[in-house]
Amino acid sequence: MKYSKKLRPIEAALLLAVTVTLLAGAWAMPAGGGIAGSLVRLHVIAASDEPAEQALKLAVRDSVIEYLEPRLAGAQSPDEAREIISGSLEGLRRAAESAAGGRTVSAELGEEYYPTRDYGGFALPAGRYRSLRVTIGPGEGRNWWCVIFPPLCLDSSAMEELPASVQELISEPGERQVSFRFRIIELWNELLAWLGAE
Repeated sequence: MKYSKKLRPIEAALLLAVTVTLLAGAWAMPAGGGIAGSLVRLHVIAASDEPAEQALKLAVRDSVIEYLEPRLAGAQSPDEAREIISGSLEGLRRAAESAAGGRTVSAELGEEYYPTRDYGGFALPAGRYRSLRVTIGPGEGRNWWCVIFPPLCLDSSAMEELPASVQELISEPGERQVSFRFRIIELWNELLAWLGAE
């Protein structure tokens, strides 16, 4: 059987599409990385999807935010906020367990993947963010998340207090160029996850 060394049109189109996707992802990644490095997110995971467990998740969330608010008030940078949170994990866990009625709760600071999220006045792109993860019991229920540095969980007008570098990277809903770049980041991350590179 003879094989042609020429690409068929469908092969050429697929190769071009993959190349464009990879180049666009490489171009868009620095924008997402800049945002991810400027924020610390909070992720609270319920034990299950039962209504009582979902209500308990919100009580734990409130307790964690109340515990963190005075401690993070003086934080001037994401690194400083992460250091404060890292040194407060045991106190955070105790505050969360108290709100959970003594149920086992874990609290850890790490890196997690988040999908694109619209917060009303702005959007955050999909990507890996430094995150305080609070898990109630087995953590098999729906979750809740927000940004704890800067304190977007605490103040709906906090957009105005974001560092200029972060304000430049986040988008107002409807700004096509930035939204397109964020979608590219999301597609790029999904491709990496699919290929097993993450």
